[in-house]
Amino acid sequence: MIIGVPKETFPEERRVALTPDVIPALGKLGFEVLIEAGSGLNAGLSDEAYRGQGVRIIAARSELFGLSDIIIQVRGLGANSDAGRADLELFRSGHVLVALLDPLSSPKAGKELAEAGVTAFALELMPRITRAQNMDVLSSMATISGYRAVLLAAEALPKMFPMMMTAAGTITPANVFVVGAGVAGLQAIATARRLGAVVRAYDVRPAAKEQVESLGASFEVLPLETGDAEDAGGYAKAMDESFYRRQRQMMTAVVAESDVVITTAAVPAGKAPILVTDEMVAAMPSGSVIVDLAAERGGNCQLTEPGKTVTRQGVTIIAPINAAAGAPYHASRLYAKNCSNFISHMTRDGRLEIDREDPIVQETLLTHQGRIVHERVRELLKPAGAEERRVA
Repeated sequence: MIIGVPKETFPEERRVALTPDVIPALGKLGFEVLIEAGSGLNAGLSDEAYRGQGVRIIAARSELFGLSDIIIQVRGLGANSDAGRADLELFRSGHVLVALLDPLSSPKAGKELAEAGVTAFALELMPRITRAQNMDVLSSMATISGYRAVLLAAEALPKMFPMMMTAAGTITPANVFVVGAGVAGLQAIATARRLGAVVRAYDVRPAAKEQVESLGASFEVLPLETGDAEDAGGYAKAMDESFYRRQRQMMTAVVAESDVVITTAAVPAGKAPILVTDEMVAAMPSGSVIVDLAAERGGNCQLTEPGKTVTRQGVTIIAPINAAAGAPYHASRLYAKNCSNFISHMTRDGRLEIDREDPIVQETLLTHQGRIVHERVRELLKPAGAEERRVA
């Protein structure tokens, strides 16, 4: 079977889906790999680096799709709703697509792939089980995003992060507050600590306290009744608006004392909760920085403008919608390894075997044999009131 890697078309996307280091493993499984010319250049990977591993370089995108059985992308249709639409006419019935597809926010894109006869796997739906850890692209990309958030903040902050004792006097360390202690938040904590900042963090999940403290940060305890704040996959659950309102009230003092606030609270579908209001921003010291890693979902800060860096009330608000692409070399390598492991997991005798009893396949399989097969996405596509009419 032939795997094709097209050039990414999402604006400012610098990652590439497969890197030269994973090609030998795929070759041992019986796959030939093709890549569209120039796909890896933005990640520091030349066409020659791919040729050195036996990859064929294809000049025309249409030819790449025509020759390939499996297409691997970083952002497929759904996660790349505008530019990605041009690929629809290049798919043929029987194609396999492995990519980030954002199916819970863009279920109609999944329907279009199904109608094109594509068997599509949405990698963001990977279950958080032990067997799938080495295929978990969300965790890999969140690691990069958390690291990048701190670097963006350090560059924008008019202060230095570490404490320094000099002949001219002592420089006090920056105060960093990280909201959300998932993978991105924990990496942000670790990076800020390595740079010498004093770091505090908060998460609705009490179990995160031990992880935060193990990295040398202090855990902010807010006297809120969280109930069951963690879903079956280990992610923080979306809470109701009354909870977020009380949370904002209790976070106000901590935010006001911070030089840098990094927010990471995104939910799999729908808008990110507002955690930092304009009043909270106004209370921050002039020159402070907010990095909103939930910007692609609307943002955790009320003043966030997704994809932009703005200054409001003396505070710089940075809202990257694709933070992982800011370190494209290593982000691509991690993503490629996740994809290679996923392909390997499903390969039997040189061919993909779609075992729908396997939890990893079951959870990631979005479309197959001309229809949406993922239950959660099917539910999202039901017309409003359809269930009530059926019951009646």
